[in-house]
Amino acid sequence: MLDAAMLAQLKTYLINLKTPVELVTFTDDSLKSQELNRLVAQIATLSPLVTIVSGNSDDERVPSMLVRGIAVDSEIRFAGLPMGHEFTSLVMALLHSGSHPMKIDAEVIEQVRNLEGKYQFETYISLSCQNCPEVVQALNMMAAINPQIKSVMIDGSLFQSEVFDRDIMAVPTVYLNGQSFSQGRISLTEILSKVDSGADKRQAKAMSNKDNFDFLVVGGGPAGAAAAIYAARKGIKTGLVADRFGGQVSDTLAIENFISVKATQGPKLVASLEEHVKEYDVDIMNNNKAKRVVRNVETGLIDITLENGATLSSKSVVLATGARWREMNVPGENEYRGKGVAYCPHCDGPLFKGKSVAVVGGGNSGIEAAIDLAGLVEHVTVLEFADTLRADEVLVRKAKSLPNVTIILNAQTTNVIGDGKRVTALQYTDRQTSQSHEITLAGIFVQIGLMPNSEFLVGDIELTNRGEIITSKQGETSMAGVYAAGDVTDSPYKQIIIAMGSGATAALGAFDYLIRRE
Repeated sequence: MLDAAMLAQLKTYLINLKTPVELVTFTDDSLKSQELNRLVAQIATLSPLVTIVSGNSDDERVPSMLVRGIAVDSEIRFAGLPMGHEFTSLVMALLHSGSHPMKIDAEVIEQVRNLEGKYQFETYISLSCQNCPEVVQALNMMAAINPQIKSVMIDGSLFQSEVFDRDIMAVPTVYLNGQSFSQGRISLTEILSKVDSGADKRQAKAMSNKDNFDFLVVGGGPAGAAAAIYAARKGIKTGLVADRFGGQVSDTLAIENFISVKATQGPKLVASLEEHVKEYDVDIMNNNKAKRVVRNVETGLIDITLENGATLSSKSVVLATGARWREMNVPGENEYRGKGVAYCPHCDGPLFKGKSVAVVGGGNSGIEAAIDLAGLVEHVTVLEFADTLRADEVLVRKAKSLPNVTIILNAQTTNVIGDGKRVTALQYTDRQTSQSHEITLAGIFVQIGLMPNSEFLVGDIELTNRGEIITSKQGETSMAGVYAAGDVTDSPYKQIIIAMGSGATAALGAFDYLIRRE
């Protein structure tokens, strides 16, 4: 299961165990059970504080394992084989069950510890999903803190009967005490705000009481991170408020055009960005969305109103809210979102194993999605609106070489069809013949470009007809003291490395503004 290098690395982690951890296995004679038993046996050889117990499988998912913290009386379960992206979740569960300190704020730990009642969280994931570990790890930490909280990760591709019965067609999907709780990425703070009714008000009050900033970044992607670093290095009071640190890069699997780095993955790059920002005195306020940006004529400051009701004030601001996947805007799309209509092939692809799917979009993202999905599903149909594919030639050649990939050009998607529970078909019109066609399928992956996250700026900041923030060479916007950077701007090229450069430019421009203002 684990090679020598992984075993050596895991052993160095397990040295940090302070109290005993018990691994309880629930297995049978299946191949996956045998693999799980081998994994558990390897882990147990790495620390004298780890022991193995064979559990009674009657009322448990098989194969699965329970990580029990003896001293903290915690229970964290993994239904399936926690490898791929979830191997990190397993390592963290071992450490936290063994009393290794968590890297979260003390007040958050105390908030979790004080939750009353019993909470049974079930999280359905796919091992190729880069968003799922964040959710699994957040819930696992809660379970390690509070014995009344239980958490189980469930590999959807291994327990497909459950996935079918619960109509789960997107990951991560979380159930709490048997009821649907959330779908998609959700942070520890957001989980707490849903189960602790007073959390949002307490957070808003604490944020509104913060001192004024010299420089405030709105957005935590590559542009926002670069801007925060450049500002903090100038020695000015810097803050960063973001819906989620990393932005859309967190959803990107392979990155091969980041200069000086031959290949990396989105979550890995995001972790490096966050680590770099934290090297400086930057007040990071995660899990917060901006609602309004206005200049306060009385104070001369720029006020940022957040959706939780808090207001932050700063002498200068950089808007780096990025972009999100563009929607098809056809009947049925919203109705079947998460029920067959998906936007992340890496995350949700394994849930469509052995089924037919469509990819809408023939750019790089669409053709890459088709290539990845072809190894999982029965058949992939690519629908491209134009009369030619926009993807790089190397990707097009690869897609056309796959026997279970069909590419249709001049196809205008017109309707998503379902049975009330899930997608069953897609309709499109041939733009050359005007004939309507219907494809029977189980999933639709939308890959048709990006939309800027700028709705909250309408009427206050000058935007293009596409909703992009209009900026000068220095990153200035139409509001004095407000700068912008990254994919939310009218920059013609939406690339990670360009976003970082524009973030640095905006920060330097804002610093020049502050000097002139003073």
